[in-house]
Amino acid sequence: MIRLSTIRDAFEGIIPSVIATTDRDGMPNASYLSHVYYIDDSHVALSNQFFSKTAENVAVNGLATVMVVDGHLGLQYILDLVYETSMTEGGVFDSVNAHLEVMSVEQGMGGIMKLKAVDIYRVDDCRPVPAAYPLEVLPPEAEDRRDHMDLTRRLAVQLAAETDTEHLLDKALEGLSSLFGFRHSMVLVPDDERRQLSTIASHGYDRFGIGSEVTVGCGVIGMAAATGQPVRISDLRRGRRYVNAVGSAIGITGADPLPLPALASPLSQLAVPMVAQGRLLGVLFVEAEQSFAFRHRDEEALCILAGHLALSMMMAGQERERPETEPETAASAQSGGTCSPAGPLRIRFYPRDGSIFIDNDYLIRGVPGRLLKHFVEEYASSGRQDFLNREIRRDRSLQLPDFKDNLETRLILLRRRLEEKGGPIRLGRAERGHIRFEIEGVPELVIVEE
Repeated sequence: MIRLSTIRDAFEGIIPSVIATTDRDGMPNASYLSHVYYIDDSHVALSNQFFSKTAENVAVNGLATVMVVDGHLGLQYILDLVYETSMTEGGVFDSVNAHLEVMSVEQGMGGIMKLKAVDIYRVDDCRPVPAAYPLEVLPPEAEDRRDHMDLTRRLAVQLAAETDTEHLLDKALEGLSSLFGFRHSMVLVPDDERRQLSTIASHGYDRFGIGSEVTVGCGVIGMAAATGQPVRISDLRRGRRYVNAVGSAIGITGADPLPLPALASPLSQLAVPMVAQGRLLGVLFVEAEQSFAFRHRDEEALCILAGHLALSMMMAGQERERPETEPETAASAQSGGTCSPAGPLRIRFYPRDGSIFIDNDYLIRGVPGRLLKHFVEEYASSGRQDFLNREIRRDRSLQLPDFKDNLETRLILLRRRLEEKGGPIRLGRAERGHIRFEIEGVPELVIVEE
């Protein structure tokens, strides 16, 4: 029997599989199924959705035969299966459900193709199907000979040297490009209050898209966040039928005030949750214009790096919370104004969702929006420009998240969004635990109650 772990490319779903069963009279039935999911060397999972006749036959004798096809090499394999159990929850169910949900949206059937259960089968035999004609042999340069373990180690060593979250994220995405060849990538951080993910870093796109959002549970990125499982799509062409299918598959909606940085026609996508100490700290996402760009070894490498990133972000955030000097008094934290005596600067703030606009241009919302409103109010009333992280955290009016490192990522989001806008407000990279607010003009803050 061929070990299933040696033919992982046959479980990518690039080419549909075929399942065959027999009823109690021996009458055969064959159906196509989109995906056979690898579990381990002796088990696979099949999604239980529509195959009523197949399910009826399996209920009679517990047997099935499946043919899977290696989408890279064209090799075919026959698997003899014995039904063991069905799952309606757990890691395997969540992983299959996330993949199915994304693909159903891609096919314009979001909310219709609901996974009822995942059927687990024991594989009694796996054997190759002799090719009717010799298959084309791939040239050596077409083979993926990367040493993923070595690449992962090298990038992890680079990341371990960073103590600043912004540098950490930028170095991670640069490393994915230079070492792994993943040219288009981004990191999004969760806003649990609004069940959104916001882009905090990106690489390889024509714009950074800082602050653009994805809804948790929507698309590849949102499903990775919702289920805590990696979601990998190897060939989006299989179900593409609608103009907006790509955006929907990623998680973009028409209501987003800032568009997500995205390739126009991606064929491969991979989103990996960044989890540390049981908490979701972000989602690492890569995409490519080629099908089959990310294989299971890439997924495994990114899972390791995503966990490493999450832990490093948590530690960097905690370190930044610790000031190098003794806590300053409120008076000493104030400073003389160094801002330009430019004209009035109109700023609108919407308490409903924390949205903030500068001169009618949308900037950001949520916690970063409330933080900026706080800085503007303090500056307008007292001319204050310097703030301490710890005093911000104690201000209940800001409705900050409970967890410490969320403030750090929200400040990074706000600072980068302001930098992307190019003025007239900036957040300086002050010393550890301090924030420097800079503004050109006289702020006129308007609170818009809705």
